[in-house]
Amino acid sequence: MRTLLTNGRIYSPWARDASAMLISDTEVAWLGDDASAATISADRSVDLDGALVIPAFVDAHFHTTDTGLSLSGLALGTAGSLAEALRAVERAARAGGGRPLLGSGWDETRWPEGRAPTAAELDRASYGGVVYLARTDAHSAVVSSALLAAVPGVAGLDGYAPDGRLTKAAHHAARAVARSAITAGQRAEQQRIALRQAACQGNVAVHEMAGPEISSAEDLAALLALVGAVGAAAGDGAFPEVYGYWGELRGAAAAAELGAIGAGGDLFCDGSIGSHTAGMLHPYADLPAESGYLRYDTAELAEHLVECTEAGLQGGFHAIGDAATDQVVAAMRLAAGRLGGRVATAGHRIEHAELITDVPALAGTGLIASMQPAFDATWGGDRGMYAQRLGVERARRLNPLAALAAAGTPLAFGADSPVTPVDPWGAVRAAVHPTNPAHALSPRAALTAHTRGGWRAARADADGSGVLAPGSPASYAVFAAGPLGVDAADERLSQWSTDERSGVPGLPDLAPGRDLPRCLRTVVRGRQIFDSGEL
Repeated sequence: MRTLLTNGRIYSPWARDASAMLISDTEVAWLGDDASAATISADRSVDLDGALVIPAFVDAHFHTTDTGLSLSGLALGTAGSLAEALRAVERAARAGGGRPLLGSGWDETRWPEGRAPTAAELDRASYGGVVYLARTDAHSAVVSSALLAAVPGVAGLDGYAPDGRLTKAAHHAARAVARSAITAGQRAEQQRIALRQAACQGNVAVHEMAGPEISSAEDLAALLALVGAVGAAAGDGAFPEVYGYWGELRGAAAAAELGAIGAGGDLFCDGSIGSHTAGMLHPYADLPAESGYLRYDTAELAEHLVECTEAGLQGGFHAIGDAATDQVVAAMRLAAGRLGGRVATAGHRIEHAELITDVPALAGTGLIASMQPAFDATWGGDRGMYAQRLGVERARRLNPLAALAAAGTPLAFGADSPVTPVDPWGAVRAAVHPTNPAHALSPRAALTAHTRGGWRAARADADGSGVLAPGSPASYAVFAAGPLGVDAADERLSQWSTDERSGVPGLPDLAPGRDLPRCLRTVVRGRQIFDSGEL
């Protein structure tokens, strides 16, 4: 099948000012202008009516089942107060008829009460039911008394509190019990919902961050089977590609058995800033007795990296605080001391990497930084949650995207959905207009991190994925886009990016307050997985 797209804007470094593109089955066959396109024969033609075509997005940090649950279930991210959240719990409990209630998204820093719910309040709101409510960062939760009673030995686990606010091991244990109530059929439906949401935002691939504590082996196996079974189908049954990661220490064999491409991702070295569990070199400003935690010894992390390298799998870790990122850098150096340059070229990853002591040192390890610009947009700024937790000076150092890129660290962007919504253009805008302008990327560099960067992070870019050029996979997304943004010669946004000198036409205006591009169609390797019906 030969499909000719005309009358659009084709974003490609290969063909300046391209307005037309020919797709032959699964590959890009040609790019050029409309005048030249008139001489090309095709089985069908599509008039783009000025729409923008880009190499489609890749979400490099995704939680499929939890995203589906958030989209279809009890989502508390819009609750304006604790009282409003409890009313939402009560409504959901009544509608659920006594079934276990799983919710997420609450953030006490945005509520006038300034605190989380308690188990007693959840008991009243749910009429004594089983309730699990994950905080917005998914690194702590509040649970009802009925759920506490169902978790064996929870009172003896690290992170337990009798008021139902759980972190660390206690939280992982409670989450596992709560998720066990989800049937196989319900799980499949949540996964479909999440993947369709990813597709309708222009994503052609997601990196699933699974693990024995954040999800389960059964959850990952079911997801990969779902995509393998129907991922190649046409129409409404088609989904983005899924690249699985299994976050278990020394879990390379388990990852390979599950079909994962890496034993890493959400392999937690620490927790999160919002839950006061990210490992910090200095105490939290709003909780001086706490500096988070480091879960493993550095030598254990190094052994994990050695095992992954020798198995030919990617390794990597979740690390947010500066103590945790320092530890991962030290572990990479220890592993390199045993295996040499193989470690730096193995594609190992660090997820989040928000507070970094030594950016050049991290870059020197060869780690790929999988980051979430929406974190800064959601919690950054001098009055945001980061500043509340860490103080303004430390908060301004978070998420140094420009410095990482300047040092040569490969970047890949994702949403960590459901922690932040699936919104790739929003992430690109957040990287271009961060709360600290010193961290800003150029529009092209930000888009590259969310497209080609995702393929590279999965070591899946050898076929040219992430760039529209003859011979590359026909993985693209079409967007209704407004006026072009800042001129490519504007050096205010970036002093380092080679993209600005590539001569590629400009991208839509991503200034705060502007409407973001709207997805019209998403295609992966010539296979349509979303169509708005407007083309």
